[in-house]
Amino acid sequence: MDINSTALHAPAAADSRTKKPLRLAVIVASNREGRFAPVIRDWFLARAEQFGGLEIEVVDVAQVELPTALSSRPSGQVAEELARTSARLATADAFVVVTPEYNHSYPAGLKNLIDWHGVEWHAKPVGFVSYGGLSGGLRAVEHLRQVFAELHAVTLRDTVSFHGPWGQFDESGRHTDPEAPEAAAKSLLTQLAWWAHALRDAKAVRPFAA
Repeated sequence: MDINSTALHAPAAADSRTKKPLRLAVIVASNREGRFAPVIRDWFLARAEQFGGLEIEVVDVAQVELPTALSSRPSGQVAEELARTSARLATADAFVVVTPEYNHSYPAGLKNLIDWHGVEWHAKPVGFVSYGGLSGGLRAVEHLRQVFAELHAVTLRDTVSFHGPWGQFDESGRHTDPEAPEAAAKSLLTQLAWWAHALRDAKAVRPFAA
């Protein structure tokens, strides 16, 4: 064995993988008229950009037109929509779902987006930023954990949640008492980055088999 070419250069290869930016897809789950989602989305995107080391793309269910009737042979129009959306999910190393809570669960548009896809979710971490009334959207998050477990995704324990957020942001979208939510966002992003790097590196060595 050539020590110079193998042992000494292996750490450098690992370092190069770690330094490669993570591709983060932020999924906006609400397509409701008059939704509050853009305020929460923009707040989180600012935290994620500040965190660094991320290539961020937003996937908004309000801009994804997929029928609720799933098909293994979709029409040409649906196939075109899938080609655009599926590629964005497939290239992501990690996901953060920004979701409200509707009737103790998550929006139908989000479930539709999830169900149209499969391998795109495999062996990737999923974090949650939720908002709602007294529960802060956490009941939606708990339902989503079950769904993503079925899809071989890893959901993060810690979340960012806003209880009654409508009075917590000023007209420019800034949180009026930012200390706690910013700490929660930093914790979420730190855990997400760890899992994303670990899973991406593992899949580079051994492809994931569902």
